[in-house]
Amino acid sequence: MAGAAFGAAPARWILSAGTVLTMDKQRRVLTDGALAIEGSKIVQVGPRIEVEKAFRGARRLHRPDAILIPGLINTHTHAPMSLLRGIADDKRLQDWLEQFIFPAEAKNVTREFCYWGTQLACLEMLLSGTTTYTDMYYFEEEIARATVQAGMRGVLGQTVIGFPVADAKTPADSLARAEAFFKQYSNDPLIIPAIAPHALYTNTRETLEACRKLANQYKRPLLIHVSETKRENDDIFKQHTKTPVQVLSDWGILDGLTVAAHCIWTSDADIATLARRKTGIAHCPSSNMKLASGAAPVVKQLAAGLRVGLGTDGPAGSNNDFHLMEEMDLAAKLAKLHMMDPEVLPARTALEMATLHGAAVIGMEDQLGSLEAGKLADAVFLRTDVANAVPSFDPYSTVVYALKSADVTDVFVNGKALVREGRSLTLKSAEILAKARSYQAQVVLSLKK
Repeated sequence: MAGAAFGAAPARWILSAGTVLTMDKQRRVLTDGALAIEGSKIVQVGPRIEVEKAFRGARRLHRPDAILIPGLINTHTHAPMSLLRGIADDKRLQDWLEQFIFPAEAKNVTREFCYWGTQLACLEMLLSGTTTYTDMYYFEEEIARATVQAGMRGVLGQTVIGFPVADAKTPADSLARAEAFFKQYSNDPLIIPAIAPHALYTNTRETLEACRKLANQYKRPLLIHVSETKRENDDIFKQHTKTPVQVLSDWGILDGLTVAAHCIWTSDADIATLARRKTGIAHCPSSNMKLASGAAPVVKQLAAGLRVGLGTDGPAGSNNDFHLMEEMDLAAKLAKLHMMDPEVLPARTALEMATLHGAAVIGMEDQLGSLEAGKLADAVFLRTDVANAVPSFDPYSTVVYALKSADVTDVFVNGKALVREGRSLTLKSAEILAKARSYQAQVVLSLKK
């Protein structure tokens, strides 16, 4: 390597911590470990003394009282809905959608709404350790603009739905927008454009097949809600005498990179079908519990070899926050309760779901999800010099069950520092919060009309 003859080779950053959870194939846990970053990629991971000898970092960040983990990956959310946070809590999904969310969106969602809502969402996600997120909403080009400004990574899905919405009057209009979005962000280092037909029950077969064809033509992901509620499953079965998974599979909608959100009411046959189709699953424990949608058979899904990541869902009543730290904790505990077995889904598996599995769900397992040479430099520091982190007998347990989003101190994406000592370096917090409060007043007023 260049410069080796003169001692250490150059690196943009050397990040080091008291404990490094690499999440690599060997699941190495490094005490006093470090990683070197050159450009957007990790070039070495190992004991700090070895990395510091090998690289003369232009900048160093050493936190002996911290755990360094890969960036967290949110596999399902609706970012701009941050501006509708808590607008309709404690409702059933269909009532929540039809009586509150769809009307509120019809009166308020604009380009500017999506841009500022995404700014707020990115601020919250970055401060809580999420470096990549998967979105499904409207005006995705505005969501992409805000995401790039934040420095985050986004898999952003242009919604397609069978009734007029904020950015399209028809599904055909949404498909045209999706194709334009694919072209606009065809080669962006942070944005992966996607298409997001809302669900089987809100789109026709013709529309769903057109979405799949477009996604495959441009080699992009398709994002969709699947088997989220018992009512959905029952209604689809009455109509087609098959489950939603079987209908989507028969129609060819799962033939390609697909992220299926929720997948709660999936039978053993459904799980086998999803595994055969290599469909990624976004498990959203907070949302599933808050809406009483059910407990997904995550343990069975993982045992079948399915890629199961974690998602927060949207913050307008189905969760209310974007905290992946909380989703890891709840994913493990909900699975234990569901199976009546405390040994299923241990802490390490929960962290895998938020990192490695999440990367596989979005088709980026060769680039994200672990701290190892050759992968993109997305990393998060978690402080351990706080009461809730001491003592620590097992770092996986500490991360999943003890630490909170507030314990995130520093966040890197693509080798760039985005959060330092708990403060955003790329987003103007005060301006974003002020704008969010003004939108709150607008939404309240609109609902009175």
